Amino acid sequence: MITNRQKEILKVIVEEYIKTAKPVSSNHICRKLKCSSATIRNEMAKLEDRHLLEKNHFASGRIPSEEGYKYYVENLMKPKNMTGEDMLKLQTIFKNSSLDLTDTIKKSIEIVSEITNYTAVVLGTSSKDNRLKKVEIVPLEENKILSIVITDKGIVQHKILYLPQDIATDEVKKTVELINKLVVGTPINEVSEKLEYEVKPIIKSYVSQYEVLYNTFYDAFHEFTENQANVHFGGRNNILKQPEFSNIDKVKEILGKFENIESISKMQEDSKGINIYIGSETDLSEDVSVIKTKYNIDGEDGTIAIIGPKRMEYDRVVTLLDYIRDNLGGK
Repeated sequence: MITNRQKEILKVIVEEYIKTAKPVSSNHICRKLKCSSATIRNEMAKLEDRHLLEKNHFASGRIPSEEGYKYYVENLMKPKNMTGEDMLKLQTIFKNSSLDLTDTIKKSIEIVSEITNYTAVVLGTSSKDNRLKKVEIVPLEENKILSIVITDKGIVQHKILYLPQDIATDEVKKTVELINKLVVGTPINEVSEKLEYEVKPIIKSYVSQYEVLYNTFYDAFHEFTENQANVHFGGRNNILKQPEFSNIDKVKEILGKFENIESISKMQEDSKGINIYIGSETDLSEDVSVIKTKYNIDGEDGTIAIIGPKRMEYDRVVTLLDYIRDNLGGK
């Protein structure tokens, strides 16, 4: 059974090490907790025996072990209040009515990555889970049109398409009407195939400049499908900024594992709440932690994950993820 004093000491060591990345000495804890040096050293030894602390081989003092971080997260940590600056940065995104849900999520995790110096990743609904609901176009100046693709899950993607100047607007409208008539309800990842085999053979009967228009929309849908793999990173290389990752081979190994999204997505998260994976629990590296949360907005599911060193500001990241998830519901 861990005593209240040992809990206090462990909390001080974890939070100080998170802040400084330097082993914590008994003298520092004495100043903080107003105890004698002998008492602190004795308690630290007991925490080490319980595998909650470990010695650093290159300096005096102790650092949290993986078990120590887990105990801290489960029993001692309290969510940290957000700073006004952090809140303002995120509110700027959430109140931007010109952003669709996908862009709001992407930009919010980019901000989290920027303010924490950790790597953020959003794993969205895959394209096979989205069906085409509607295609719309908005004529712009000269030879440009804005194409808008809407899925049944509420994903909206805009793309500016460039057309030869001699293409008439009504030709574009006929193409869109044909796509809406024949392709609506099709899973997004099958749209390109349906265009090829069902729309292409008959489009020339309706549209005189069908080749240019067909190819333009085919390319737009193909790109949309690629994007709907829906994995987006913020601060992928932020791991390089952490002092414990000065070993280039270790960094290469971790960055290589970022390419395998399965290793991140198979860490199961609850439908509610936030899940924390520390060290060996992550399947990425014993030196990192991952904090994940799910979101479900208007039928669109996804996961946001923050990846950082074990020496992560758990209390701050949990608060940021809670705030993002709560505010996404307003989009």
